[in-house]
Formats: sequence, structure tokens, C-alpha cells
Amino acid sequence: MSRVFRALSDPTRRRVLQLLRKGPLSAGELSDQFGVSKPTMSAHFAVLREADLVHTEKVGKSVIYHLKLSVLEEALLGFIHSFGLGAEAPEPEKEPAR
Repeated sequence: MSRVFRALSDPTRRRVLQLLRKGPLSAGELSDQFGVSKPTMSAHFAVLREADLVHTEKVGKSVIYHLKLSVLEEALLGFIHSFGLGAEAPEPEKEPAR
């Protein structure tokens, strides 16, 4: 969970995840959205991969990034539950006494 929150602590990485919600994008397509150097973006991508928030596939010379939404959801739910918040499983209904 710490790696996920470290990844989410940076606005650039949060924006990358928002862009990936719309679908997979190449490293170049993502980098074009930001006014930072390619090595800086590579470092951001590495943090996202380390947190397991994205996975990559090599297509020719391009690296395509995909969002792993389930990892993000699990981390956020785990965080919420660590404070005793969130929906708890409903108790089963009891049959009326006869």
C-alpha cells in the first residue's frame, strides 16, 4: 500500500493515471502531455510500475502503458478499511419465528 500512495503523491503521476483511464497510451503519447523531460517521465513511469498501478507491453519500438485499476481500488479500499470505514458485509436476515 505504501508504494501505491507514494506513486499517488505526485500530481504528474496522478495525471498519467487519469489519462490511462481512457485507454492504453504509449510512453511518447503520455510524455507529450507534460512539460518535462523524457528522463523525468521515465522516472515517473518507473514509480507507477513499482507500485503495480500500470503494466506495459512492447509494440514494435513503443512501450504501451495500461492502467491496473484493480490494484488502485484494492489499495484505496484497504486504506479505508484500516480506519474502520467503508461498507461492511450486511448481516444475514433472520427467518421469522414460527
